[in-house]
Amino acid sequence: MRLIFITLLALMLAIVVGIGATWVTATRGTDLGTLTIGAWTARPKTGTADVDPYSRASIARSGELPVGTGDGVAFSATTDDRRRALDGRCDVVISGVTPAARFWTLTLYDRKGHLVANSLQRYGFTSQEIIRGADGAFEVRVAARSRAGNWLPTGGIERYALMLRLYDTPVGVATRTRRDAPMPSIATVGCP
Repeated sequence: MRLIFITLLALMLAIVVGIGATWVTATRGTDLGTLTIGAWTARPKTGTADVDPYSRASIARSGELPVGTGDGVAFSATTDDRRRALDGRCDVVISGVTPAARFWTLTLYDRKGHLVANSLQRYGFTSQEIIRGADGAFEVRVAARSRAGNWLPTGGIERYALMLRLYDTPVGVATRTRRDAPMPSIATVGCP
């Protein structure tokens, strides 16, 4: 009787741990094959046949359509360079240059993966419409209230994510450092 009880308890524990680990990896992903440069994170293999099973499950759960490896790579950021969470009530500045790419987009999403609603219906910028300095560098202000220049409205949401998609770029699986791919910096400059 005691053997049956211990066996059932071990089986129940294994089921709970297995389902819990599966849920965590399917909702939060894993760091397998992750490329991190500053605050930016990418998973270059998600658009290939070599994608790991955890990323595949996360993609299936979210319904996301990953950028194919031949098309480019998508970087996301949920923190600034000092690891502070991106807060829609604060002013955040994204500045610098991007790695070489034929075309890129910078988009603002809420934590559920939806575009951030705002009255201007401005959800991001592209490499063709952004205002740049003479040296090719740009500065984008992400803030709740209107700002001069390149401005993305947050609507004052508490948390958000940035997505930088690079199309037709050499950045990929072999990229490891900021020298290989000069990513724009993200800095929180003002918070009420």
